[in-house]
This record gives sequence, structure tokens and C-alpha cells, in this order.
Amino acid sequence: MKPFTAQDAAAAVNGELLAGDPNAVVTGVSTDNRTVCAGDLFIPIVGEKHDGHAFLAAALEAGAAGCLCARTPDTLLDGKFYIKVRERNELYRETTVAYGRLAAWYRARFRIPVVQVTGSVGKTSTRDMLASVLARKYRETLKTEGNFNNEIGTPRMLLRLDDTHRAAVIETGMDGAGQIEYLGAMVKPDVAVITNVGDMHIEQLGSREGVFRAKCEIFRHLAPDGVAVLGGDDALLSTVTLPQRILRAGESAHCDFRVTDVTTHGYDGVSCVVTSKAARYELDIPVPGRHMVASAAIAVAVGETLGLSVREIEDGVRHYEPTGARTHVIHLADGRVLLDDCYNAGPQSMGAALRLLALGACGTVAVLGNMEELGGVSEAAHREMGALAKSLGIGKVIAVGEKAKGIAEASGGIWFASVDEALPVIRAAFAPHTALLVKASHSMHFEQITKELTT
Repeated sequence: MKPFTAQDAAAAVNGELLAGDPNAVVTGVSTDNRTVCAGDLFIPIVGEKHDGHAFLAAALEAGAAGCLCARTPDTLLDGKFYIKVRERNELYRETTVAYGRLAAWYRARFRIPVVQVTGSVGKTSTRDMLASVLARKYRETLKTEGNFNNEIGTPRMLLRLDDTHRAAVIETGMDGAGQIEYLGAMVKPDVAVITNVGDMHIEQLGSREGVFRAKCEIFRHLAPDGVAVLGGDDALLSTVTLPQRILRAGESAHCDFRVTDVTTHGYDGVSCVVTSKAARYELDIPVPGRHMVASAAIAVAVGETLGLSVREIEDGVRHYEPTGARTHVIHLADGRVLLDDCYNAGPQSMGAALRLLALGACGTVAVLGNMEELGGVSEAAHREMGALAKSLGIGKVIAVGEKAKGIAEASGGIWFASVDEALPVIRAAFAPHTALLVKASHSMHFEQITKELTT
């Protein structure tokens, strides 16, 4: 991280320096007193269950140079600086807002291309694909790690920028309206990417159109000379108009980056051709699933826009590696194949995972759980997934969770209330020469199933 002073921090967050040396140097930022390092600025986050102010003294005694605070502590330690913040908004409390302000100020210190990614499905895969591609030209490319894509994770990632970075790919998620705009004010993207608009978050936003409007908040902080890259096969995204340049990537005829010649190679990957006005790209994607061509096409569009060569883009796609439990193919003994896709789930991503499972030449088992945040479409969406599994000829469907009852009913599968109840049946179903998919919303903790089947 580029160092800055206590005075810089106070100005960035519109705060008041209560005590301490205004020229004290900050060399890091932390929100966790257990991992604080010497020279850090400690930011006490206030949540539903915990108030970081309770750990101010511990963080400072552990070596933090100073802290933010929303209220004046009873005791001020010598040699430490304290910055009091007062501003809050309709979404977040004072220290969280200040954290975002600090990240926005810090990001503005860098003159590098920054890509912001959002979308209902595939945003993490697209983020990773983009980072793999851009790293071929911009050798040090910062990308969002794990699920650090919210009001705490996004500033954390931006504050990791340093002078070695030549580009950044920042993923931003949301639970409701206003959040993408809030995060975009920190990111200030040169390229804004929306992968698609799906049913996740309908419970909060009322309709797919409401989700669409929330995703389009990404454009409010897009640079005036920036570029929007959109999933070209999404009907709602096809209605977007902007003063900035828009590029669409996908299989539809109107796309600026058109995908053709898609060939799936079972669980080994997928290949395709992407054509623009300027070039033709022959892509080999090293992970399975036809849906991966959408992420690859977006990466081609961003890569070409940022000056990468055909060879650099093709090489970046070829070296793509997925993050975490997202379409992770695990080959086990006796011809068993585990499709670990349990990080999260919505109808679009679950449908794609089922189609991938059906590519197998061996026996197939789908272990499917609740899809959350679907509101009024939840019951129909779960039944639709069950019907899809049945139409694809999936050999056995094991549904887990109250909402997943509809999956079992529509597929003719079996249902369990919890993972613990289902595990014995899942183990028995994972016979030699069987492919087994695990897929559910993160709250179902299906990673327990993956752990049980791989240890």
C-alpha cells in the first residue's frame, strides 16, 4: 500500500483529528484487531452483533498507528491518532461510510485501468477470466479475492493497490438498491461490466426489472470516456443506452463480440470462436460448461478495448483458473467425478450446472439445495430446476432444504431437511463411475458435502 498520513486520512473521510500527530504515517488498514500490523489504521466496523469500538484499545496496543471512531473514546492513548467521523447514509453506519470514502480517495491516487464487474450470474467467473487475460499485458493485475465484493470487502481490496499494479478487476455484489452505486463511487471504473440480469435478489427488489435497475447503478460512476461491456444475450441489457461506448459480447447476432463454433469437451472444457470487427479469437477454455463462453467473450471485449493482442487474449483465456467452489471438477478414484459448484446458486447458474452434469458419459447424481432471495418466484423456480433435471435424464436427484422440496417433487427425486440427514444417501449414491453435482445457495453450507466426499 502507498503510505499516507493521519492528516490525509482525516481529510479523505471528512473527519476530525481528535488527537495525535497529523504527520503520523499509515502503512496499512485493518478492520480486525486480531490481525492488525504495526503502522495500520484501525477502522472499527459496527455490525448487527459486534461493535468494533470495543476493540479500539486492543488494536492500538497491538501496533496500529491510529484509528477512526464514531464516538470519542473514554481514554486516548499517547502516541496514537484518533479521527472522529460523523457521516452516515441510508445504507451504512459512520465508520463503514468512512472506510468507503478512504478507499475512494486512495483509488484516485492510481492512474491505471480499473474494471468493475457485476451481474446476477457469472460475475466471479468473469472477474477471474478478466484478470487472467489482462495479466498477459498488465503483469501485475489486482483482482478481488474470494467474496470480498461488498461494502467491507471492496474498500479492503482497493486499499491493496500499490505501485506495482498496472490494472485492477474489482467485483461488486449487492443485496439491494443503492449498493452498486455506493461501491462504484469507490471503484470509479474505466470499464463497467454487467454479465446478465437474473432472478437473484428479486425478494429485495421486487422484479427482474428492479434487479436490472440496481445493476445499472454501475454506470453512474463510469468514467466519461469509459466503456460499458454487457452480456449480449440478455434481453434487459439490450435496452441499455449510455453516452459512453457500449460493447455487447455473446452469441446473439447483434453482438460486437460474437461467439460462434462452440464445442463442449465433456468435463474437460469448452472451445469457441469470438469475432469482432478487428480480429478473430480462437479460445480454449480449460473448465467445462457451455455457459463459460459468456465470460470468455466479455474478457475478449475488455482485453481488445485495453489494447491486448490476439495472442495475449487467447493465452489469458487458456490459463484461466476458477476461484473456490465454482465449477470445480474433482476427479477421484474409481472413475468418480465431483462437480463442486456449491458456492452459491440461482436458477440460471443451477440450470447451467445441471446441463454440465448431463454431459457425463457415466451415471449422474445431482445434489441440489435451496436457492435463496427469489421472493415470489421461489416455488416456481425450484420446481423448474426439478423439471430440468428430469428432462436432462439426470440419474438421481437428492434435494436438501425446505425450499428444495419442489426440486424433489418435479424431478421424482428424494428430499431431506438437512445436509446431515442426506449425507448417508449421498455417499451411497456416489458409486464408481459416477458424476455427482453439489449446488445450492451458500447458506446451505454444501461445502460440508464436498469435504465428506473428498476426504
